[in-house]
Amino acid sequence: MDFDAIPETALAWYRQGKGAALATVVETWGSAPRPVGSQLAISGDAGIAGSVSGGCVESAVVTEALDAIEDGKRRILEFGVSDETAFEVGLACGGKIRVMVEPIGGSLSEDILAKLVAKRAARAPIAYVVGADGRGELQDPALHAARFRADKSGFEEDGETFVAVHNPPLRMAIIGAVHIAQALVPMAKMAGYDTLIVDPRAAFASEERFPGETLECDDWPDVALKNWGLDSRTAVVTLSHDPKIDDPALIAALNSDVFYIGSLGSKRTHAKRVERLDEAGFSAEDIARIHGPVGLNIQARTPTEIALAILAEVTAVLRNGA
Repeated sequence: MDFDAIPETALAWYRQGKGAALATVVETWGSAPRPVGSQLAISGDAGIAGSVSGGCVESAVVTEALDAIEDGKRRILEFGVSDETAFEVGLACGGKIRVMVEPIGGSLSEDILAKLVAKRAARAPIAYVVGADGRGELQDPALHAARFRADKSGFEEDGETFVAVHNPPLRMAIIGAVHIAQALVPMAKMAGYDTLIVDPRAAFASEERFPGETLECDDWPDVALKNWGLDSRTAVVTLSHDPKIDDPALIAALNSDVFYIGSLGSKRTHAKRVERLDEAGFSAEDIARIHGPVGLNIQARTPTEIALAILAEVTAVLRNGA
């Protein structure tokens, strides 16, 4: 799910007195331009932010949204995307999309939307659920654990209850600004992760080696990670191969609910790491959270191949669990 500021924009427009509506893709068939959960915000003066179709049906959705803003009623729209139109937006063939339009202050209350926006700002996952009666409510993500793990909005088995998954953006903290990190950072960003590179060795964590990236070389890894914040949508990967640098990061990660912890090193290196963490008071169950040696076993040799193996393993854990 894209974490664009679409609900935030709709709420701001509504509070500015413009009126606003949220359009959400709730179902797709065939090669739809945008996935389920994609959103478009529409203001009362026809301003838009976001996308539900890559441009194929936006104008029709805006027209319906303006009517919804006037009467306060929810609408369910269905559109077919022709093969010709699909090709223009980069798809091989056409399909159908179903879009739910909710006017703010009408079928979608300002209070519910404000609470949703607050949850997103706090990096707290939350489900927005619309029942057959068209009324929306916020629900605990634990009620929809499989959906949140897969980032998959959609209808429940009853075909009437729609669950919109609002997960915080994925993040990855990379400890050790080494060659593997230079390959891993762009891969991780392409996969949707915000990245942080931590290395107290300024010669490694330099702008020249990582142009335009978020670097932290002033603080030790445990302090840097605490300041950055660790949560269930964060992966921590240690690559320095130096216990003085990696261990503080691993301890910080083990004391948090990050979804993935991985550490570079051979089986022998990992065995020594396990001994140190055992002596530090961590249980065998705690230590087992660490994937070491890091990455899927694809016989990777080069820094790029190792980075690929790491991202593959992070993805597998994210989607399938540890």
